[in-house]
Amino acid sequence: MLDLVLRTLIAYLLGTIMGGRIVGALRGGVDLRKLGSGNIGATNALRTQGVSFALAVLAIDVLKGVIAVSLVPALPQFSAPILKPAVQAYVCGAAVVLGHCYPVFSGFRGGKGVATLAGVFAALMPAALPWLLGAFALVVMLSGYVSLATIVATLVAVFYVTCLSAAGLFSSAGVFTLAMALLVVWKHRDNLRRLAAGTEHRFEKARVLARWRRS
Repeated sequence: MLDLVLRTLIAYLLGTIMGGRIVGALRGGVDLRKLGSGNIGATNALRTQGVSFALAVLAIDVLKGVIAVSLVPALPQFSAPILKPAVQAYVCGAAVVLGHCYPVFSGFRGGKGVATLAGVFAALMPAALPWLLGAFALVVMLSGYVSLATIVATLVAVFYVTCLSAAGLFSSAGVFTLAMALLVVWKHRDNLRRLAAGTEHRFEKARVLARWRRS
């Protein structure tokens, strides 16, 4: 039991390492929380600081998701495990995403966890990744709304686990995916309100399919 607690804690603390803060510090003290939407993730970084800054933030946030589910569960055991290694990996995956969303050292004010969750999916469910990236890209190219694309991609993950994977919804993978989908929707609740009101920020340059349809 102690081993599982320690792994979960390590994964959570790994999640509190914010890519936006690291890159901001390296770029002269840029604080994304005081710019644009106030979010510390890659989307706000792209909107306010440009591509290279955003890619660096994205890389860090994705990488910690991969590390949390690939390396943390493989740490030495000091007692008999109470959960199978695969289940421990999903527990660590949830912990690292929660650490990103609610970092204790930043007053529990973090990001939305999407990049970190993508890293978890890449490590634990690589076969689902093309579906998620495809859905995300399609919605962005049609609508220009990153928030909508993120929510749709997460719902596609639930569909994939339920209908296309051997695990099914009533499995550790299914429970994890459903829980993360609910978290993503919750973290995007303000975006959903703005989408309903027609005031959500739109990346017009990304709407290549919408422009192609009109031409």
